[in-house]
Amino acid sequence: MESLIAIATLAIIGYMVGSVKVINQGYEGLVERLGRYQRSLKPGLNFVVPMLDTVLVETTREQLLDIEPQSAITRDNVTITVNAVLYWKILDVQKAYYAIENLEDALKSLVLTTLRSEIGQMDLRETVSSRNKINQALLKELDHATEPWGVKVIRVEVQEIKLSATMERSLETERAAESERRAQISKTEGMVESIRRLSKALKEDKDNTAPILRYLLAQQYVESNFELGKSENSKILFMNPQNLTEAISEMIGNDQNEGGGR
Repeated sequence: MESLIAIATLAIIGYMVGSVKVINQGYEGLVERLGRYQRSLKPGLNFVVPMLDTVLVETTREQLLDIEPQSAITRDNVTITVNAVLYWKILDVQKAYYAIENLEDALKSLVLTTLRSEIGQMDLRETVSSRNKINQALLKELDHATEPWGVKVIRVEVQEIKLSATMERSLETERAAESERRAQISKTEGMVESIRRLSKALKEDKDNTAPILRYLLAQQYVESNFELGKSENSKILFMNPQNLTEAISEMIGNDQNEGGGR
């Protein structure tokens, strides 16, 4: 008799212990009874039916999903490699567990599909320079798509966009050519402005035309010598600056005499 009481007591204690389920903060639980969803468990002390109830615990804290480097093609048909990270959390444990087979794999596939779609709508320049725009577009699309799964996408960050070595060299060449083009435009604009000012000065001070021209000629002579002197293989015979000045002075004098004769 005493043994039966002892067995019954142990059974009762075991039942009571088995019926208590503690859920830690930052987690939620699901109760399945005989294979069917019964209810959800919040953090704290909960009671279940031993032998009949199965408890599944899932975190509701923010999680990080790292998307490994993947290839994508831009609108102008350039292949790039891009990786990203996704910050997300479960809002509804029931939906997250029953609405999708493998939540993390589903999220990863969705990120890749959306990322490739967004990049496919941009050309290479826009893709490289508009990382924040891509992040915002991904966040909007993913947050909407994952709502039926009980998931909240908090933020998405494209970490790195890589080009092939060949494309990198091509872009460097293009950037160098663009810099050279801008430098030439700036130089040309400077020359135009100088000519405009010179023309104005000559019109306003006709008596000093010869000194102005001699000064400009001497300046040009010095600059030309400097540029030509940079060549290691060139052998150049320069004119004596004094002879050059006398020649230009003679031309100016002849022009003035002819003008006076008229």
